[in-house]
Amino acid sequence: MEAYYFVHFFLNKLDFGVFLTSVPMPTAATERANETAASAELSALEVEVIGLFVNAVRLLGMPKSVGEIYGLLYISSQPLPLDALVERLHISKGSASQGLKVLRAFGAVKQVYIGGDRRDHYAAETELKKLAAGFIREEIKPRLESGAARLERLRVLSAAEASGDSEHYQGRVAKLAQWHARSQELLPLLTTVLD
Repeated sequence: MEAYYFVHFFLNKLDFGVFLTSVPMPTAATERANETAASAELSALEVEVIGLFVNAVRLLGMPKSVGEIYGLLYISSQPLPLDALVERLHISKGSASQGLKVLRAFGAVKQVYIGGDRRDHYAAETELKKLAAGFIREEIKPRLESGAARLERLRVLSAAEASGDSEHYQGRVAKLAQWHARSQELLPLLTTVLD
């Protein structure tokens, strides 16, 4: 019975009105929340620039997120951290991380130090020759190198072809080899022009 009186006494002393009134958010916190919400929305200019780079990377067979990330970094006046890219572009953290990895491999994005902030920030590389050289180094050159081995397999297969089209196949493979040789000659020239 004593416990009953204690609980009854305690509940009567509590002012439940305190729990029912809303506590206003501090002014600085409200401003920060509003700034974050506003910065998350893309402007019409940002949308257009991002769209331009999305179309460009699609031509190259790359994921849309790579173009979105590069486009936002390109038009941004400040380097951006990963979480800002995720929030503003509405992409997953994994997609943003992979996109940045691809862009860094091409030399299209550089990591920038921002004093007082432990997060990594990124800025777009805007020199066309650096972008093109990175693309050649990371995409074209490895494919040309793997093409040499494939051409050798094609030569063997076309020579072993028993059908009446053997001569035709060998001619086509020879033409492919010629294209490959010209590409191999052009690549160093192109790289020199871009450097």
